[in-house]
Amino acid sequence: QVQLVESGGGLVQAGGSVRLSCAASGRTFSSYHMGWFRQAPGKEREFVIGISWNGYSYYADSVKGRFTISRDNAKNTVYLQMNSLKPDDTGVYYCAASKASVAVTTTVDYWGQGTQVTVSS
Repeated sequence: QVQLVESGGGLVQAGGSVRLSCAASGRTFSSYHMGWFRQAPGKEREFVIGISWNGYSYYADSVKGRFTISRDNAKNTVYLQMNSLKPDDTGVYYCAASKASVAVTTTVDYWGQGTQVTVSS
């Protein structure tokens, strides 16, 4: 069992930056792909960014060049650095863990409770 707790959301102006953190419980954190999804009002949850157990990153096209993901296996924590934020980035951001890729919701094994990010224009 893995529990995920996100933090770091809030209100930011367009062009600004925010860093989200996701702290995971459990001793097998380092063996999971970790990632982030987001969900805007009235829209489906969508993949944003992921990182494999050995540090390989993969992205949605909409965030390439603006978002980066990193992990600290010693702290059981994954980070999402979001730069050059746009109003379209607004949504609830969910941390996700998977033994396989986190690029699709169907392969996610565990979800966090979500944290709101609002980007004002």
